[in-house]
Amino acid sequence: MSSSVPAPSPADPRAWVVIPLYNEASVIGGVIESLKPHFTHIVCVDDGSSDGSAAEAAAAGAHLVQHPVNLGQGAALQTGIDFALAHPECDYIVTFDADGQHRVEDALGMLQLARDEDVAIVFGSRFLDDRTNPGWMKKVILKTAVWVTNLTTSLKLTDAHNGLRVIRRDAAEGIELKQDRMAHATEIVLELGRTRLPWKEYPVELLYTDYSKAKGQSVLNSVNILVDLVVR
Repeated sequence: MSSSVPAPSPADPRAWVVIPLYNEASVIGGVIESLKPHFTHIVCVDDGSSDGSAAEAAAAGAHLVQHPVNLGQGAALQTGIDFALAHPECDYIVTFDADGQHRVEDALGMLQLARDEDVAIVFGSRFLDDRTNPGWMKKVILKTAVWVTNLTTSLKLTDAHNGLRVIRRDAAEGIELKQDRMAHATEIVLELGRTRLPWKEYPVELLYTDYSKAKGQSVLNSVNILVDLVVR
């Protein structure tokens, strides 16, 4: 699989990128700039940031939607999905992280797969090949999250807590997230499974930089996510 981003040809007006955004002012501009050659519509949902993230996203050219207070990533994702669906020209939604961990070329490959094979949902998976090394402890936590998710949903995934997804409009219309914090990652799989629409996984590489590691979920918080999933 190529490691270079394909040349734009031109930017896609029918696939809308949705980015939940919270205190990523130092990197969000670069994330948006990397997406702009390929996607006409990029939606950033600023979830009560206190560091100027909203201004950086707007300056980079994204559609900006703001929560006045921090509601959590699940709530921000739902707001972005609703915003995109309000526009009739939106055929696909690409969910993309704000911290620079996701690669544009993976998003493009997933979108191409959705169109070529007429699948409604494409889940990015870091565990379909060996390019991503999250560390042994985080890998154990993530694999446990997959096990819990697969117990409670009709889908059998290899990676449950990966924010890179491509969702066709008819599937996105079935999403109504109520888990506002990180447990939404399992909830969205559950709701997409209930649509009974065709889906596939796609091998992706996550870029664990020093910055993204510092911003990422701690092991303790990851355990809390699992407890939250089981209790709820």
